[in-house]
Amino acid sequence: MRSRKLMTVTLSVAVGIASLTAITASVSAAADTEAAADFTGYQIVKLPNANVPNFQRRVVRCPAGKKAVGGGAEAQGNQAVLVGSFPTDDGGGWIGLGRQPGYNDVGISVYAICANVG
Repeated sequence: MRSRKLMTVTLSVAVGIASLTAITASVSAAADTEAAADFTGYQIVKLPNANVPNFQRRVVRCPAGKKAVGGGAEAQGNQAVLVGSFPTDDGGGWIGLGRQPGYNDVGISVYAICANVG
């Protein structure tokens, strides 16, 4: 009886390894396809520091036909806090916003890393 249980466990492990191998091959093929995607025209677009009211969004846009593949923002001033740094809903730019306790405005710079993405 013991040999049957052992055989069942061995068979289950073998099937599990085969399934894992198939999953790994599938993920690897998907990664190769993504790596082959077009990624040209790399460009950093900057919206220089400007004082704006607390929590007001500053938006930098990528040139026509390009998408933001990354970005960031900086809050400047006494006790300035960066509240948000994220892409626009359409992926064509980057948003930054902040606040400065005790003041009505805050300095915000925004950067977008833009590229042709195909």
